[in-house]
Amino acid sequence: MLAKLFRDISASCLPGSPLTHAVISAAADDLDAGGVTSRAMAGSERDRPGTVPGLRFAAALHHLVLDGRAPALAKHYPSVGGEPNLDTLWPDAEATVREHEAEVRQLVRANAVQTNEVGRSGPLYGGLLVASERVGGLPVRLLEVGASGGLNLRPHKVAYRLADGIVLGDPDSELQLDPEWTGLPPADLSRPLALHSRAGCDVDPVDVTTTAGQLHLSSFVWADMVARMERLRAAMRLAVADPIQVERAGGADWLERQLAELPDGVLTVVWHSVMWQYASPNERERGRAALAEAAARATGNAPLALLVYEPRRARRHFELLLKLWPAGLSLRLGQGMGHGLPFTWEEQPWG
Repeated sequence: MLAKLFRDISASCLPGSPLTHAVISAAADDLDAGGVTSRAMAGSERDRPGTVPGLRFAAALHHLVLDGRAPALAKHYPSVGGEPNLDTLWPDAEATVREHEAEVRQLVRANAVQTNEVGRSGPLYGGLLVASERVGGLPVRLLEVGASGGLNLRPHKVAYRLADGIVLGDPDSELQLDPEWTGLPPADLSRPLALHSRAGCDVDPVDVTTTAGQLHLSSFVWADMVARMERLRAAMRLAVADPIQVERAGGADWLERQLAELPDGVLTVVWHSVMWQYASPNERERGRAALAEAAARATGNAPLALLVYEPRRARRHFELLLKLWPAGLSLRLGQGMGHGLPFTWEEQPWG
């Protein structure tokens, strides 16, 4: 079962990351053979598919590389200046696992997948523009569930560079992002996003102002996606300059508190991206209930929105979905890849 989970996720790494695909695929073969990967993954044999044990294993190896403790493996990792040799990659990875078996096991067991991919700020920013416009241009109170390091809580402080020299957001931002859009959000792009406030929660928040937090998030970036790593580093520098504390809390409890009141003159937006699979069935049910209870209290002057970017149809693509109360709007705004780019805008009814 565990080897199958490894193979399933390794397939999704292509074409973007041949290195991550090769590492996880070879590790799956090693699991079948009862090799060192079996010992490193001890205790994870019954993990739910949604916890993605293969990505946690790959992140544990990348963590050792980034921390300078796996020099033989580092020569394959572009994130530290290496050049992949897929013929010798697994022997070097296997030797690293043997040398650091206990730590790999500890990292795999202790860590949930937390990419906190800042490319998703592109769809988020456009979705917030659409939501705000549909309620008369009200400023946004942004609430993110599963916020990890909070890197996507600064959508208004990112420079989104579109074709023809158009720049949305903050042109002078530390984070310059090409969102790779096909089409445009169905909103007035000349109107800047007005943010009233921002808050987030996570069951295991990452403090990206610390070296340990930065290493943790960096380890989950696929090591041969250099541009993605550069985006993450820019986003972490922006986070240091504009700190936001992510509260340690379960999503359902936190939403119940945050949605106890819907402030007048503000659009409250509940947002999450690629985290729903990690939530337990009980958390999902309670989260839906908290949202439904608040939706029943939403008014024209204190509206509520749900904006999510989550995988659909066996993770082949990801959809940006928007619901608005009390207006009763339910829209599919478009679809893209797991990291938020490229993204195609195409408004359709949802549900």
